[in-house]
Amino acid sequence: KRIFRTVPGLEQAEFVRLGSIHRNTFICAPELLDQSLQMKERPGLFLAGQLSGVEGYVESAAIGLLAGLHAGRLLRGRLLHVPPAATAHGALIRHLTETAPGRFQPSNVNFGLFPPLVKKIRKKERGLFRAEQALFELAAWQNRLTQGKEGAL
Repeated sequence: KRIFRTVPGLEQAEFVRLGSIHRNTFICAPELLDQSLQMKERPGLFLAGQLSGVEGYVESAAIGLLAGLHAGRLLRGRLLHVPPAATAHGALIRHLTETAPGRFQPSNVNFGLFPPLVKKIRKKERGLFRAEQALFELAAWQNRLTQGKEGAL
């Protein structure tokens, strides 16, 4: 309190509660969400962003994009395709839906969320290998979304 009161304008401030600057509200996604980001107990209700259990602005936007894509496809009667786990989007979905519920905590995307590598790769080369693998898998996923009678979105 003493330090805060040295800030101009806070000399007479009353402090109700100290120590709560940031609050991260989130659900236990592994218990409540399926891989399309719909509530298991309430299909058609999609969750995204921080509330879904991801950490970070980019991750929240990415999950929002996927929830919107899935909602649009559901409304059009199209199949819902989850991105491959080797992609950042797929790794986040996997984290949200496959982590043990008792151990679940929000996470930024990181290589620890990706599936284990099938072959031994030198540490310096792993990031590039994973990036190339993700781009390949992402292109294949995009093709599945846009080809045949499924059509775009």
